[in-house]
Amino acid sequence: MDAPHLPEPCAEKRVRIVGSELVESYTVYIIEVTVGDHSWTVKHRYSDFHELHEKLTVEKKIDKHLLPPKKIIGKNSKSFVEKRQKELEVYLQTLLSRFPASTPKVLSNFLLFHLYEINGIAAALAEELFHKGEQLLAAGEVFLLRPLQLYAVTQQLKLAKPTCANGDAKADLGHILDFTCHLKYLKIPGMKAAVGTSNIEEQSLPFDLSIFKSLLQIEISDCAAGQIKGLPSLKPTLATLSIHRSASSMKEILVPEASEFAEWEPEGVDTESPVTAIIPMWKMLTTLDMSRNFIRCIDESVKLIPEVEFLDLSYNELSLVENLQHLYNLVHLDLSFNKLTVLEGVHTKLGNIKTLNLSGNQLETLSGLSKLYSLVNLDLSSNRLAQLDEIKNIGTLPCLEKLSLADNPMCIIPDYRTKVLAQFCDRASEVCLDGTITTEKELDTVEVLKAIQKAKEAKDRMANNEKKV
Repeated sequence: MDAPHLPEPCAEKRVRIVGSELVESYTVYIIEVTVGDHSWTVKHRYSDFHELHEKLTVEKKIDKHLLPPKKIIGKNSKSFVEKRQKELEVYLQTLLSRFPASTPKVLSNFLLFHLYEINGIAAALAEELFHKGEQLLAAGEVFLLRPLQLYAVTQQLKLAKPTCANGDAKADLGHILDFTCHLKYLKIPGMKAAVGTSNIEEQSLPFDLSIFKSLLQIEISDCAAGQIKGLPSLKPTLATLSIHRSASSMKEILVPEASEFAEWEPEGVDTESPVTAIIPMWKMLTTLDMSRNFIRCIDESVKLIPEVEFLDLSYNELSLVENLQHLYNLVHLDLSFNKLTVLEGVHTKLGNIKTLNLSGNQLETLSGLSKLYSLVNLDLSSNRLAQLDEIKNIGTLPCLEKLSLADNPMCIIPDYRTKVLAQFCDRASEVCLDGTITTEKELDTVEVLKAIQKAKEAKDRMANNEKKV
């Protein structure tokens, strides 16, 4: 069953008190608030009601006698609590009917509208930015917005009404729009469960990112790809895009428009085949982190990110390295903790790679890595590498400085370190293996192993020559 969407701001507001509980020496009343098909619970003791009433009598000229009077003797008896519960419910219902269009701020806060109801959420955010917006922008820090807040703003902007509907200048939507126009760093953390005490699930709430005009960096987690609208509008400025636990493919994030067209091509690409859409590039994007998703292949959408230098696809479900030849600027690649078993022809796709993380896969062979001549850092830990001969595939790489082979079957071979380092011949002293710098003693052993190897090779040559004679 789908979780209910937040209702429109004009939806009917209802309230009822569904129970009570004794906390220490006082009674707490459990209030259920419903707006459209969206509900949540709030807990208040009588003194909270009294404080609310005091403010409303001053600010809104509410009848002083509307709230049932205070009682000292027998206030926690069952019969009195049941009677008081009904009276307080009538009190709240009367207040809501008194203010059908715009709920007073004190009542809105009392019923937690600022946490769960569209008007309240947007107004609270607007007021926060009215007070702190310029300071936050000047600090240049990452600003956090929940999908619920973004959904509320998105819905408010769809309404044909003033941005300051309740007359409070501090709650004007304009404060939000001014802030989002200039914000550079944004984080959107969703959640899988219902929000707070409500029945609303954030993953059912679509939100539009087109209100952000200057973003350099965005991180989105635990959302559904389908609820993220307007992401392509960030292309003119966005340099870093991070998406976690939200996508089942790269395409649905990088080219959401693809679902609308049978054939598409990136702008600036000559093609003879008929296409139905030309998609603009992510020209400013240099870092893409799509780790911890549910991605099964590196699809053709990478054609749209030619400037990417850092690509993190760790903790996905990849079984092949493909399509990366389109990333001419790629320098750092993380494919750790996927389902890779073979690396044949990888050098044709990763020409300029300097850092490559392949840990936590299912590799048994290193054939395919022998021509990665720019490679400096290589992590092969936690694979299925058992044969020392596999190291020959990377032993001639001229730039390799850091190599990790920890937690592979070959690590239990006696003198594993020196036997691996010996495969690097004259560069053994330049290679840091498993985070440990090579010692003089190891280098001496490597020299002995190299001498033994040379002697063996010479002996093999002589034997071959004798056979020929």
